Amino acid sequence: MIQVVIVEDEKHAAEKLAGLIQELDPGISIVAVIPSVKEAVDYFRKNSADLIFLDIQLSDGQSLEIFEKVKISTPVIFTTAYNQYAIDAFKLNSVDYLLKPIRRKELEQSIRKYKETRLGSAEKLNDILRKVSSEKPVYKSRFLVSFGQKMKLVTGQDIAFFYASNKAVFIRLFIGKDLPSDHTLDALQELLDPSIFFRINRKMIININAIKDMHMLSRSRIKLQLDPPPENDLDPVVSIERSKPFREWLEEENRD
Repeated sequence: MIQVVIVEDEKHAAEKLAGLIQELDPGISIVAVIPSVKEAVDYFRKNSADLIFLDIQLSDGQSLEIFEKVKISTPVIFTTAYNQYAIDAFKLNSVDYLLKPIRRKELEQSIRKYKETRLGSAEKLNDILRKVSSEKPVYKSRFLVSFGQKMKLVTGQDIAFFYASNKAVFIRLFIGKDLPSDHTLDALQELLDPSIFFRINRKMIININAIKDMHMLSRSRIKLQLDPPPENDLDPVVSIERSKPFREWLEEENRD
């Protein structure tokens, strides 16, 4: 039986991936789902696996930091919406990757590739880490939005927040106008500059410049007052599990 570890900080994304994996191959056992760099380091210091599905951007940092702190020789399939230079490195070194949102057919191909080749040795992974760490991330700063017969180009500095509503994702501009987005929040979380944008809960990613005020609620949750304010049923409250990373994000002054 193949033992798999999923490193993913989005609970619903991890659950969806685990479900797809076991639908495709019931012989695969999901032995752990790990949401952070710290917990992954603790886990791999004591445990091993046959295959790791690894999201690059976690709530407490980039998952590539895991390999700087603990030696891992396990093959890795990256699950990411990361920038092109990293993807090129994965291709070059024959370590597979899946772009979010993950599609069943592509996941099936990745698992088949793992079984057929058993690629992803520590040496290959170290080559990837060296290539990725030598480059600065390039984040998405412009969005081409289509609505009806019209198209509009918006920049990151125009966007107050992204939000999910009725199974769709929308952009709220600082001028108070809403536009549709072609990206999921999971994809946006990795495409956007983390020094400016932060995912406060399952439904919202906010621009730091949209925060007008903050209030403490019970159980360490933080209520945000945004400008422009959200409408409908949106509640700009930082979830409990994101409260600590959110505080750290607010205080972080220098990001590469």
